[in-house]
Amino acid sequence: MPEENQCEECSMKAKYDSKPKSFAGRFWRWHISFCPGWKQYMNSLDKQKKQEIAKKYNLKKYLKNSLN
Repeated sequence: MPEENQCEECSMKAKYDSKPKSFAGRFWRWHISFCPGWKQYMNSLDKQKKQEIAKKYNLKKYLKNSLN
């Protein structure tokens, strides 16, 4: 049975949401740039949800891809 992705409920993401300039928030933002779990999570979303998250977190990589 495959593991379910926990990115939606990630405690580090919650820290970024509450205080983006905190060390934990900045660490999470840096971490998602290469995290295979985050990539898998983003690829599992439908186009609309992916675009919403990309806009919220200014994820240029996913914003470019969602324009196609």
